[in-house]
Amino acid sequence: MITSVQNVSNLSMTRALGAIDSENSASSTTAPSSAAAGASNGLSFASVMGNMATQAVSSLKGAENMSFAGIKGTASTREVVDSMLQAEQTLQTAIAIRDKVVSAFLEVTKMQM
Repeated sequence: MITSVQNVSNLSMTRALGAIDSENSASSTTAPSSAAAGASNGLSFASVMGNMATQAVSSLKGAENMSFAGIKGTASTREVVDSMLQAEQTLQTAIAIRDKVVSAFLEVTKMQM
């Protein structure tokens, strides 16, 4: 989840959105290691946000499964607590990103053309 957030910041730090769109056609399949690598690998804002949402959902489902395992007695209390704390952090991160996206959208709609 955190690496996806870093990928989003890497995209916005180095280039305008138009430059990222032009690089999507000439992308490679290696993992990003820097801001320039993130933009040249074909990572678009939509794909990064989609991956982040998928990871958040899987983290929440994993925490739910771990809580059921704790109820059954197959998981230790520490494992359940660690899983719940990770899910809570993931949810708080997703809520913060959602709030920023909504705020940015509202600012764009207030702009005069």
